Amino acid sequence: MPESATTHVTTATPPPPVRRRTASVWLLVTGLLVVLLAGAALVAIEPLHRPLPAPAVTRTLPASTVVPGAAPALPWPQAGQAALSVDGLGPLGTSGGNRPVPVASVAKVMTAYVILTAHPLDRGEQGPTLTVSAAQAAAYPRERARGESLVPVVAGAVFTERQALQAVLLPSANNMARILAAWDAGSVDAFVAKMNDTAAALGMTDTHYTDPAGLDPGTVSTAVDQVILARKAMELPAFAEIVAQKEATLPVAGTVRNYNSLVGRDGVVGIKTGSTDEAGGCLVFAAVATVAGRKVTVVGAVLGQPGADTPVQLDRVFRATRPLIRTAVAAIAEHPVVKAGEPVATVRGPLGAGTTLHAAQDVRVLGWPGMPVRLDVDVPPVPQRLPAGTETGRISAVAGEGAPVTVAIESGVRLEPPSTWDRIRRHR
Repeated sequence: MPESATTHVTTATPPPPVRRRTASVWLLVTGLLVVLLAGAALVAIEPLHRPLPAPAVTRTLPASTVVPGAAPALPWPQAGQAALSVDGLGPLGTSGGNRPVPVASVAKVMTAYVILTAHPLDRGEQGPTLTVSAAQAAAYPRERARGESLVPVVAGAVFTERQALQAVLLPSANNMARILAAWDAGSVDAFVAKMNDTAAALGMTDTHYTDPAGLDPGTVSTAVDQVILARKAMELPAFAEIVAQKEATLPVAGTVRNYNSLVGRDGVVGIKTGSTDEAGGCLVFAAVATVAGRKVTVVGAVLGQPGADTPVQLDRVFRATRPLIRTAVAAIAEHPVVKAGEPVATVRGPLGAGTTLHAAQDVRVLGWPGMPVRLDVDVPPVPQRLPAGTETGRISAVAGEGAPVTVAIESGVRLEPPSTWDRIRRHR
């Protein structure tokens, strides 16, 4: 080849490098993915930072019910008034209206109550003494001529407070009621004012006293009011002790007997008889029985039983009273008002979890069919996790005026908080 000939060599230009650009793109995409995933993760776990709401409790047990069964049909007397009540439970019923009527020697219950509240006695205690004045002794023949119920007295005779109350409450001595009144208040009139003040304080709105013995027909009351008084009087130990006696030994008079011949029969433990032409035969009574292992006291009053004289009047009031006591006692029993396992409330947790609360055992109350019963439910805040059968609160049942009966509440199926996945899934 000639020297002048020139050889041209063409060199290809390499393409620009792409590795660094591709890496940058991948870094960008990866960064975006990381950001997106982090955001998604934050969105997903954000509900986990919120506190779970407390489980909601909804009561399903009614606020009240009644003792099941038909209400007792009481054999009320055909004439006069009557009322019955059960201590610790409340009124059982009334008959004959509520018009104030003469109550005869039943008034002496108030006389004894006023004396014992002013001069309290313990069981068996004799208390202070009182002396019969010459004037009080001189009145005895005139009182006897009027046919009053009395105990013999003489001037200077000394009675203890208990003996004087025995004379008033057992043989129903009018003269000793007046002697006690003057001893306590200075005069009979002042004592009668105390009787009426006490009646008003006790809520005996249809009662008015004009004498401490009940001989005056102006002394009037109702069966309902006398039951109020009888229940209060029986709370006084000395009163309850005296009216349960069949007899007592007194100065001058010797042994005296209780006019209330029902004492010791049908559970009767007192309280007081009364009889006049205006009042008829009257009786305020208390009877004790044991029901379901518990002592119950039935207190009642029967007024205005007809009769020509005291023996007939009292016989009729006793005959009217005994069926009332027996029927009342037979009607009282222990009754279930909420059954074991009966639902009391529902519990609803977050995200639909739930359980029920139920009575752990029967809720049983003492009472009679038809008696109203109040039902209360106390459930503390329920935790997120509650094993089955956990005690959770109490049911309280109150029959009439009775004391509350409480029973535990238990949970049903286990309550669990929602899982993490459920919380995330349900909030997407």
